[in-house]
Amino acid sequence: MWTVIYIAANRAQAEKMKDILSAEGILSNTRATGAALAAGDGAYEILVLESEANEANEIICQYAVMKNLTRG
Repeated sequence: MWTVIYIAANRAQAEKMKDILSAEGILSNTRATGAALAAGDGAYEILVLESEANEANEIICQYAVMKNLTRG
């Protein structure tokens, strides 16, 4: 079963997260929500297999921390 682990602000961010997860060996998918369905851009859900949800969440958190560390 697929489960949502992250909601990206736009398609580009969703694809970036999908690439990060893929590089770590996590199978993921994206799904447009709300305005993205009608207008073509907006929020996108990042989905992974339920069995990999915890690991995927840790990877995304590590990415966010590293991104914040390299900003300043």
